[in-house]
Amino acid sequence: MPRRRPEGTRAPNGASTIYLGADGSWHGRVTVGVKDNGKPDRRHVRGKTETEAIAKVRKLERERDNGTVRKPGRPWTVARWLEHWVENIAAPSVSENTIDGYRVAVRVHLVPGLGAHRLERLEPEHVESLMARMQTSGSAPATAHQALRTLRTALGEAVRRGHVGRNVASLAKPPRLTEAEVEPYSVAEVQQLLMEAAKRRNSARWVLALALGLRQGEALGLRWADVDLDAGVIRVRRGRLRPKYRHGCATPCGRKAGYCRDRVQIRKDTKDTKSRAGTRSIGLPDELIEILRRHKDRQDKERAEAGNLWQDGGWLFASETGRLLNPNTDYHEWKALIAVAGLRDARLHDARHTAATVLLLLGVPDRTVMGIMGWSTDMRRRYQHLTDPVLKDAAGRLNRLLWEGPTSEETAQ
Repeated sequence: MPRRRPEGTRAPNGASTIYLGADGSWHGRVTVGVKDNGKPDRRHVRGKTETEAIAKVRKLERERDNGTVRKPGRPWTVARWLEHWVENIAAPSVSENTIDGYRVAVRVHLVPGLGAHRLERLEPEHVESLMARMQTSGSAPATAHQALRTLRTALGEAVRRGHVGRNVASLAKPPRLTEAEVEPYSVAEVQQLLMEAAKRRNSARWVLALALGLRQGEALGLRWADVDLDAGVIRVRRGRLRPKYRHGCATPCGRKAGYCRDRVQIRKDTKDTKSRAGTRSIGLPDELIEILRRHKDRQDKERAEAGNLWQDGGWLFASETGRLLNPNTDYHEWKALIAVAGLRDARLHDARHTAATVLLLLGVPDRTVMGIMGWSTDMRRRYQHLTDPVLKDAAGRLNRLLWEGPTSEETAQ
């Protein structure tokens, strides 16, 4: 039987009500706030029994009191929210590289894996299941981590806007992530690389990578205005961005935008360094100063030979016609260089590991190394990849010091 209020009384304004409807179900009405038009936002729940309806009313009241009630309107699915967030909220406020990473995570992993869920019904277990499926299908743990970080950021914004009451991505257990141990090139291998690099165009580019640990984008984004050869200082201020294009053809050419003959670049060439630590001045060794002077002489000759074809952007490392180098071209040049040098394969970024390790082995203070490398935090541990010969030499020195006594050479030092 439906509950009846004593005659002559009425429920206080905003109070919840529970009643038996003509359809045989129990209904509850809960006022959770005020709509945008100023009218009360009164929500409806339904249950087969009075007990079930009461439980749903109490749950809605708790959400109201905790400020976690979903906003009125069409319910968000995970797919709709992620697509809205990445293009309308994230894109205007983050860097080009960051939004590219967000878009890949949303389009390739999150929407296909979680998109059909209602946003407010997404659970940590759903997220953990997706992480497991990604790794089972061959994705690296780091890729799963990137997807999880993207989802956590997107859901954090949904929480701030009141669309959901909690960030389930923050509750989900991330996959285990192990740091890959990177073995830097030895001093002899670095010397071999530099010998081969000296035979190629823009050889100074590889000296900067191996001696100073400049990132690819930092090296390619350098202008001559950033280099003071007389003072022996180079200033890192910006990074080269990967080009992005759209079609410029009048009729569809059938190619990807990057291969369209009339392609139009839609991304700027460079951007300022992303952190205060990234913007830095680095002192140049005397030998590197001479290498850069010779590099400038060669570039001046190329400018004269190119004549009107030369596009002067003031780039430290440029093509034969003065244009800014493409990161993809630079990557393949690195691979060709280590192949010709007869060295084991390594990522371009591994040259940075080599430079950091050499600085640490030379006893350069940590704070100085952090300044040269542009580290925003103490990353010394990640770059202490000492090669076996160095470890063996250190063990030999320790052995002579403690048990055999120092050599005459070491005593003189």
